[in-house]
Amino acid sequence: MQQTALNLIAIGVFVVTMSSLLTPVLPISPLIPAGFTLTVLSLTTIDTFAWQGRGVNILLDWVAGFSPEHRERIVHHEAGHFLVAYFLGVPITGYTLSAWETWRKGYTGLGGVVFQTEDLSQQAIPPSEIRLVLDRFCTVWMAGIAAENLVYDQAQGGAEDRQKVQAALVTFGRPSSEAQIKERWAQIQATTMLQKYWQAYEALVEAMSTKASVTECYQAIQKHCQEEKVSS
Repeated sequence: MQQTALNLIAIGVFVVTMSSLLTPVLPISPLIPAGFTLTVLSLTTIDTFAWQGRGVNILLDWVAGFSPEHRERIVHHEAGHFLVAYFLGVPITGYTLSAWETWRKGYTGLGGVVFQTEDLSQQAIPPSEIRLVLDRFCTVWMAGIAAENLVYDQAQGGAEDRQKVQAALVTFGRPSSEAQIKERWAQIQATTMLQKYWQAYEALVEAMSTKASVTECYQAIQKHCQEEKVSS
């Protein structure tokens, strides 16, 4: 069961416990806490097994979305993925900035930047190019964390990104002990790239904040890089 579902169950149990303790004091029917418990457990179970936890993710993301800081952090995180993917030549097919948008567009996982070829296990990669491809994608995956660290001095997101790095290493027969080393290396590469193209990154953040298309985001990056070349 996903951690978000477990967290929701824990919150539900807490609320029910408090309601039970208050029942002797307040005119609350014992059936209300029991019914609430049954409802939470039923919905969470259905969501976990039928929808792979998407319902819980959408709910929690919707609540968090009321915070402007949360929305800004997501944009900065995803813009990090987008910019690094662009400069490393990884084709981008779309992006989402909320769990609801991800579900509505039919994307898998928690959403974010969607690449044309991300599932490395489904690609026929020549042995001589495996390390190059792995390094490229690991750098893209760690770019969101790198961007958050540069903007906010710490990253709150990125758990799914780290899982992708670990899964890719397993796919190519690398020991899991290399995961942290690869993550640190890729994050350093992404940080260097973001710092090099920082003004282009800021232009991209602004474009993604207005839900610009992928083509428009490309144009924002290209326009700024051309302006940098002229002024330099």
